[in-house]
Amino acid sequence: MNDSAIPPLPGPKPFLIRASQQPRSDALPHVPSRRSAAAVDVDNGIEVTWARHQDEVREAQRLRYQVFAEEMGATLSSLVPGHDVDLFDDFCEHLLVRDSKSQQVIGTYRVLTPAQARRVGSTYSDTEFDLTRLRMVRERMVELGRSCVHPDHRHGGVIMALWGALAEFMVRNQLDTMIGCASISMQHVGEHGMVGGGHAAASIWRQVSEKHMASIEFHVRPRLPLPIEQLDSSLVVDPPALIKGYLRLGAKVLGPPAWDPDFNVADLPMMMRLQELPARYRKHFLGP
Repeated sequence: MNDSAIPPLPGPKPFLIRASQQPRSDALPHVPSRRSAAAVDVDNGIEVTWARHQDEVREAQRLRYQVFAEEMGATLSSLVPGHDVDLFDDFCEHLLVRDSKSQQVIGTYRVLTPAQARRVGSTYSDTEFDLTRLRMVRERMVELGRSCVHPDHRHGGVIMALWGALAEFMVRNQLDTMIGCASISMQHVGEHGMVGGGHAAASIWRQVSEKHMASIEFHVRPRLPLPIEQLDSSLVVDPPALIKGYLRLGAKVLGPPAWDPDFNVADLPMMMRLQELPARYRKHFLGP
């Protein structure tokens, strides 16, 4: 996940909605093959769409490769050169933000719905955490993942556009819970410079666990825990912007971080529920 700048308090809702681009899967009724108009943020020069065809998914996968492999140094096992592809992609909806002028994909999320999670047999988060305690919410739960923004477009408008489309998707499909793995690089760069070796992740875990833990019935356990007890967790480290953004939206941390050696990150399990969205953000994303 990227460190895009996220504004702490949004202004008026930025989108001019022409028509809602529908996702590909059976989460919603199938839509015409003709590509419908996108949600347009005129001020930021961006468009928000759902991928309808494989070539559009490939655009998202190319951006993911650029950010995760080329920029962050992740080791990706993909059969498609220059793309980040895994077994969950074919079961997911892929949300895209495009530059209005160039039509280049500059931001993306992928979304795994409950129906598609049943088809694939699990979620990506299940591979990193024991999610047994989430079984009561799985039928209303989507998994968010592979969030990234092109390095030339890391302003608040892109991530806010993604979140607005996600909120609309959740409401339209009568879903209320989002989970995902929020990543902290093992070479985290914060306000005070680079902190390597996992010490930043340990320190961020200490900070967020003091104020933002979910109630115990939602706690999960990492399958490959970050060795917190062997790390210095006393550092003053600013969390990645995406994590700070989630916390502003009322997200909770579900447990200690897992270590993902392929991406060389520590992953925090996080959950966000629409009913816990602060009023100012609820109005911004969902209207009065």
